[in-house]
Amino acid sequence: MSTVRAARIRRPRRLAAEATALVVAALVAFPLYWMVLSAVKPAGEVQSDEPRPWTLHPTLDSFRRVFEQQDFGRYFLNSLLVAGVVVVASALIAFLAATAVTRFRFRFRTSLLVMFLVAQMVPIEALTIPLFFLMRDVGALNSLVSLMLPHLAFSLPFAVWMLRGFVKAVPESLEEQAFIDGASRTRFLWQILFPLVFPGLVATSVFSFISTWNDFLFAKSFLISATENSTLPMALLVFFDTETPDWGGVMAASTVMTVPVLVFFVAVQRRLVSGLGGAVKD
Repeated sequence: MSTVRAARIRRPRRLAAEATALVVAALVAFPLYWMVLSAVKPAGEVQSDEPRPWTLHPTLDSFRRVFEQQDFGRYFLNSLLVAGVVVVASALIAFLAATAVTRFRFRFRTSLLVMFLVAQMVPIEALTIPLFFLMRDVGALNSLVSLMLPHLAFSLPFAVWMLRGFVKAVPESLEEQAFIDGASRTRFLWQILFPLVFPGLVATSVFSFISTWNDFLFAKSFLISATENSTLPMALLVFFDTETPDWGGVMAASTVMTVPVLVFFVAVQRRLVSGLGGAVKD
């Protein structure tokens, strides 16, 4: 009887938790729904004084205007290149750095970890002007390198801190056993340790990809002025006008920008769940 009674008590709580989760999910998903809806609405409905959460006359005219941009393909490839380089480079560097600060004992190790954390707290806006002068001095202005380097620097502190927990969770006895079996440090690093912390690498890669893919501040304000080196967020500016902005085009371009993020997320979702959970399999 006690078990049945406990189940009856837990059931309303479970239903309340599930209902709350559905409400939160709906609130989070509604902006995405409105973005896609506005992208397929006719221009008259988008600019109507009485917006409605549906349309009876969907159209792809907004998407047509987006893809008819002369430099849209170049913007897309530039964004893909920048995001890909940042994701791969940050994952590899963070993996090596997290291994170093976890497995090796050296002076100022704690100070170095604190510096990583402090660097993550600095607002990006406060660093834009110093970054401009830095990129100018190294001759990287108006190039994709001027976007790769800042995003790589901003992605590394979070990645190192997160991967440090994964590396620390791998028992040192496993490393000692590998050395006894004749494995070198390099072989242990890439053939044993790397697969074990791979879920964490996936989680940090999602963060790096999203922050780099959606960047607008660096691409527009300071580092990029040449059209051939612009990235996909710059495509949104084409649809802004001081008098009559093309909101359908803005929403269509935003929808196109969201698709690669969703594809990347779906491709790594299984690894991402275990990565965020901190799971490390022996």
